[in-house]
Amino acid sequence: MTTIKVMIVDDHSLVREGLKAVFDQGKEIDVVGEAGSGEEAIEMVESVKPDVILMDISMPGMNGIQATKLIREKNPEAKVVILTMLDQEGYVYEAIKAGATGYMLKSTSSDDLVNAIQTVHEGKALLHPDATAQLLKEFVTLAQNKAKDYGLSNREMEVLQLLSEGNTNKEIAKALWISEQTVKTHVAHIFDKLGTSDRTETVARALRDGLVT
Repeated sequence: MTTIKVMIVDDHSLVREGLKAVFDQGKEIDVVGEAGSGEEAIEMVESVKPDVILMDISMPGMNGIQATKLIREKNPEAKVVILTMLDQEGYVYEAIKAGATGYMLKSTSSDDLVNAIQTVHEGKALLHPDATAQLLKEFVTLAQNKAKDYGLSNREMEVLQLLSEGNTNKEIAKALWISEQTVKTHVAHIFDKLGTSDRTETVARALRDGLVT
C-alpha cells in the first residue's frame, strides 16, 4: 500500500494535532508538514512536497482559497482538499475554481476523511454531500446572473435550455404549451441578445457561459 504524504493547513493548532493523531492511527497517511496560515503553506509545500494538502478556508491573512490557487499554479501536481466548517454560498464554487479537487466539512468522520484523501490522491474529485448541494445552488445562481447580464427572460431561458437539448421548435412548443410561432419569436430574441446567428452557435455560447446545463 502506498503511503500518502499529507500536509495540514489550519490556523488552529488543536485541529492540526487532532488530525495528525487520527492519521497516525493508520499506515495509509503520513503527515509531512503542518502550516498555520496560507502564506506558510505556500512556503512549505516546496520543501515537503505533499501528495495531498488539507486546507482550511478561514485563516488570518491569506485565506485557504487564495492559498489553494497559488499553490496549484506553482505545483499543479499537488491535490488540495478543502477541510472547513464553511459551506456557505460562494465558497464551494470558488474553491473548485481555485483548483481544489475535494471539499469536506470538519464534521466529516475520520473514515470518510481518509477515504476522501485516498480518492483525491487517485486523481478523482470528491465533495461532501452538503458541499455538492451548495455547489448546485451556486451554479443556478451563476446561470441566473448570466441571464440577467444578457437580458434573457425566464421564458427565454426555458426555451434556451430546451434548445440546447436538441429539441425542435415543435417539441419546444409542446413542452411549454405555447405556439410554434411564439417559440420562433423567443428564439429570434435569444439570437439577438446573445449576438448569435444560428442554433449551433447559440448553444455553444450558452454552454460556454453556463446558461444551460
